[in-house]
Amino acid sequence: MQEESVQPQKAENQAAPSSLEGELAEARAKLAEQREQMLRAVADADNARKRAQAEASNAQKYALERFANGLLPVLDSLEAAVKSADLSGVGLVLRQLAAALDKANIREINPAAGERFDPHRHQAMAAVESPGEPNTVVSVMQKGYSLAERVLRPALVTVAKAVEKQAGNPISDTDLD
Repeated sequence: MQEESVQPQKAENQAAPSSLEGELAEARAKLAEQREQMLRAVADADNARKRAQAEASNAQKYALERFANGLLPVLDSLEAAVKSADLSGVGLVLRQLAAALDKANIREINPAAGERFDPHRHQAMAAVESPGEPNTVVSVMQKGYSLAERVLRPALVTVAKAVEKQAGNPISDTDLD
């Protein structure tokens, strides 16, 4: 009878290795599948990165295309005005250029006389004595321009400064009289 009890144990031991081998094969197949999925995900991410870099490069390269297309008619009109030597066309060219700059969101910085001096938008070229309020614009030497909120070129201005006393002691502010 002992032989019969030994027989079922051997059968169980033989069945166990085959099920372990099956589980091992199944685990290896699952691992290979997951590895393949990971490699595909890495390749997809790499392709997306390369695509984004190419798009950014093209956007940077051709960023001014719309602006340049707006300036081409201005150039054509200016060349025609120069060839004809007719100065009446120059006003038209100036209006076309102003419209092209406006479409590109480029705005003039042209402060009016008496406007407060803004060091972020204006550059003081000279300071003159003026009976008006100090640190205000007296005159504009050259207009400035801004693109959206960024200053491309500040306006070159003359700024008012306070009038100094004419007849006085330079050491103290008392009159000599």
